[in-house]
Amino acid sequence: MDTQAERRLTNILSADVVGYSRLLGLDEAGTLATLRAYRGIMDDLIRQHRGRVVNSAGDGILAEFQSAVLAVQCAVEIQRQIAARNQALEADRRMWFRIGINLGDVIVEHDDLFGEDVNIAARLQALAEPGGILISGAVFDQVKHKLSLGFEPLGPQHLKNIDAEVPAYRAVLQAVGEKPAIPAAPPVAPSPDERWRSLKVSAIRTGALIVLLILINLFSWQGDVWFQWPVLGVLFLFVLNATRIYRR
Repeated sequence: MDTQAERRLTNILSADVVGYSRLLGLDEAGTLATLRAYRGIMDDLIRQHRGRVVNSAGDGILAEFQSAVLAVQCAVEIQRQIAARNQALEADRRMWFRIGINLGDVIVEHDDLFGEDVNIAARLQALAEPGGILISGAVFDQVKHKLSLGFEPLGPQHLKNIDAEVPAYRAVLQAVGEKPAIPAAPPVAPSPDERWRSLKVSAIRTGALIVLLILINLFSWQGDVWFQWPVLGVLFLFVLNATRIYRR
């Protein structure tokens, strides 16, 4: 192991431009100028909140903070200031960022950060909506009683190349002007266990409805057996629902 490497517990903020290649295709010089201006805003806010820019290669930024509260406050202020600045741009040339924040144990080497918890911040960032912020459960536990900001629980998330599920929360930000026209990241596909639970609930409801139809036929008996026809319809709907569950 490299003797220069050390470990520490820190708050990692990962930010990235939404649709950067598309923006470059529309106006390369204008996009680069906007990115430089927005980077200046972000760098200033990170310093003001006692953070440190770790890496700013490409169109993304990686920063660390000793305080989870300051990291979230910084992210909120970044999104608010960028949303305000975007109002001066044409709708299709506005530059939006996604931000993800995680608290974890990282490896520090030559002022850079490495490790699974850094990757978790990046994965949360990729799931955030344009102009939005996602935080991990570890960060939420640190800030939930210390900020007047609302958080929407999204439940455990299956993140790419991360073995354990990561609870995620979406920061509820007050809208500034028009919302981004770029669609948010697609929802994470449910796990096999979640699919099985949904199918089991659907099967129980279907069985209960079939029993109810049989009982109604028996107690209203007039010599005719009719329950099989609505039962066939119920079973058909169950098959359609099961197909939908396993296609998600």
